Amino acid sequence: MQTYIVLIACVILLLCLFFRVPVYISVFAAALTYFLFQTSSSPAIIAQRIGGGIQSIPLLAIPFFICAGIFMNSSGVTKRIMNFCNVVTKRMTGGLGQVNVLLSTLMGGLSGSNLADAAMEAKILVPEMEEKGYSKEFSSVLTATSAMITPLIPPGIGMILYGSIANVSIGKLFVAGIGIGVLLCISLMIMVHFISKKRGYQPATKEKQEPEEVKSAVKQAILPLCLPILIIGGIRIGIVTPTEAGTVAIVYALILGIIYKELKMSDVVDGLKESVATTASIMMIVGGASAFAWVLTKERIPQQLTEVITSNISNKYVFLIIVILFLLVVGMFIEGNAAMIVLVPLLAPVAQAYGINEIHFAMLFIFVMAVGGVTPPMGTLIFVTCGVTKCDIKAFIKESMPFYIMLLILMLGIAFIPALSTGLVNLVY
Repeated sequence: MQTYIVLIACVILLLCLFFRVPVYISVFAAALTYFLFQTSSSPAIIAQRIGGGIQSIPLLAIPFFICAGIFMNSSGVTKRIMNFCNVVTKRMTGGLGQVNVLLSTLMGGLSGSNLADAAMEAKILVPEMEEKGYSKEFSSVLTATSAMITPLIPPGIGMILYGSIANVSIGKLFVAGIGIGVLLCISLMIMVHFISKKRGYQPATKEKQEPEEVKSAVKQAILPLCLPILIIGGIRIGIVTPTEAGTVAIVYALILGIIYKELKMSDVVDGLKESVATTASIMMIVGGASAFAWVLTKERIPQQLTEVITSNISNKYVFLIIVILFLLVVGMFIEGNAAMIVLVPLLAPVAQAYGINEIHFAMLFIFVMAVGGVTPPMGTLIFVTCGVTKCDIKAFIKESMPFYIMLLILMLGIAFIPALSTGLVNLVY
């Protein structure tokens, strides 16, 4: 009977998500369904679990980093980094495409949101790319795919959530994210090079860059680019915790706003309002999902799942392939952070039973969920990007096929080569 109740709750969760009911309402409805059928447990536990789920010290880093990212964008940081990317890539084949990828990589450590990054670049870069002869489909696909780098570059919100849920070092996840993020960046830049060469997308210029131009661009961008170094360095040395690093980021963003003289008091007020609204939406998801995760734990679903999988699958790499396929399907329909809160308590113990390194599994999980954002038919990055660029969804999917092949190769590489995830962590720690 208990198993059927949990099954009904899961079906309700999936149906709500499929019909685009807000995520926090979907997971809350699933948890409430369990308590309506389960008379031995009081519904008051839902309120306790929602409150307990968000009362986590590591989760304090989320509003801090969100606020820091908003202040960074209001401080003139974005245009300085974009100018730096233009200078660095202007002689490369597919110059503006390369700018698109590099900008996502450098802004990932500042914005922390792949949806925000995709919307920003869709507004700023795609119209300019179209003027230079790039197709709308290619520009849109590249913008959505490059936005995947954002949750991988510290301080990605996904890494903070995963670390707090699975009790994994957030500092180590940040370091691992740099390696995976740079790997995706290089892969995308190579892809852009070959596609641009085939289609005749020319570099912005073939003239040799003037040293003064390079020097000026580096000088303007050097301070913003130091933020990820400060965060990782502070955590590694032990000066700050990941949560305290968020406050350091806010102070640093305010200092940059004063130095550049572009951050107004009205920007600070608007930034605080936006930070509160964004944090509230994330915390409602975290609270609702925590209540549902408690239901799964109470019914020993993680333990039963571990026993079933380990008794039927003897090879850990077969398990990882199954996880990849499963998460790709989940990522089509469920927002990454919500899926993480529900699935990490289920899958992390199974991975541990196979002896898979916790950092290795964490980065594979986060990467595959990021790929889910650009997987049709429901990928959130597809809708955000096409909504801004007015690109046809069918044309987007057709254009994205080479990128899907590249992402599949990367997923298998991360699954079968643990050093891609853990190598930099072992070097730093």
